[in-house]
Amino acid sequence: MYDAVVVGGGIVGSSVGYHLARAGVETLLVDRCDPGRATTAGAGIVSPGTSSRTADDDWFAFGTAAGDYYSELVDRLEADGVDDTSYAEVGLIAAAIDDDELGPYEEATARIEARRDELPDIEEIDPAAATDRVPALAEPQRAFHVPDAARVNGETFARALREAGRTHGLETTERDVTSIRTEGGRESRLPDGRDARVTGVETADGSRIEADRVVVAGGAWSPAFGDDLGVEIPVEPKRGQIVHLDLPDAETGSWPVLKGFRHHYIVPWPDGRLVAGATRETGSGFDPRVTAAGLEEVLGEALRVAPGLADATVIEHRVGLRPVSADGVPILGAVPGVEGAHLATGHGATGLTLGPYSGKVVADRITDQKSVPDAVSVARFADGSR
Repeated sequence: MYDAVVVGGGIVGSSVGYHLARAGVETLLVDRCDPGRATTAGAGIVSPGTSSRTADDDWFAFGTAAGDYYSELVDRLEADGVDDTSYAEVGLIAAAIDDDELGPYEEATARIEARRDELPDIEEIDPAAATDRVPALAEPQRAFHVPDAARVNGETFARALREAGRTHGLETTERDVTSIRTEGGRESRLPDGRDARVTGVETADGSRIEADRVVVAGGAWSPAFGDDLGVEIPVEPKRGQIVHLDLPDAETGSWPVLKGFRHHYIVPWPDGRLVAGATRETGSGFDPRVTAAGLEEVLGEALRVAPGLADATVIEHRVGLRPVSADGVPILGAVPGVEGAHLATGHGATGLTLGPYSGKVVADRITDQKSVPDAVSVARFADGSR
């Protein structure tokens, strides 16, 4: 018998598990390690101030809190004995190379100017200064610099959360949860008048794991549990393909993240490693394949922005099935009418930016009954319960 079971071991589920265990909640994290999990593929840019959602007050407040929380969380993980979180503040350069990018560039800078009091350190820089910082970069027509932007490897950070969680008693297992078990229901109320409550989960081998609380953090696969909870979980997969590169003899560890204005990016890592991405493919379903068209798109865009990468070695391809909610915003918190059921999903392309903080928010809701911000609350889809 556990106090809580977390279904899903990506960065969001791992964060929920860590924060619950740290609060003294006896927690089991169950993960079946699906091919195409978004966390495993994520290149990892933490820069909420440059999001296209910056104009949305609610999203900006949540995104800023999430970005700010990283440094505090990293300190905690290191205090728990974790040696490598992969997180580093390296800055970001957003560069408009071609004429068609100047309009989106102006829109981005206008959003930043509207938040100037909250984003005081973002500044436009001389194109030559941009290429000085990143020798592989094509000289842009215009560029701005975000000094506090960071990079993070999603897989490494999720592993760090689980490792630190184990020091607080978190248990983990690789199994396939097939259903969430409840008692009561809308046709058979519990004695105290509530609709239903969670009693645990069942796995593919027929085992039952008893728990008072269950957190669904299954990424794009989360909707599979909607029928069990009598609620719609409006999340669909969006495929993103990325490419890992090795640039011989390049000091890439000090390079900032690069972003153009066609929704692609290049994330540098030490020792000549870089990650270029990503496609945004709707209608691909749960198909975690690398495709010829996807590689062409990613590599073509990387070389357009940074032609100095032409001699880089292609060392790996990855695919992530991003869990995109119906309104593009995470779905967090308690499921109405089912005591003990919680959701932590729907982050889309912002999983690595928002995920660790989202996990804390859901854990705080469970342990301290703290409210979840309306902008990300499950309650906004309450009319979809069934």
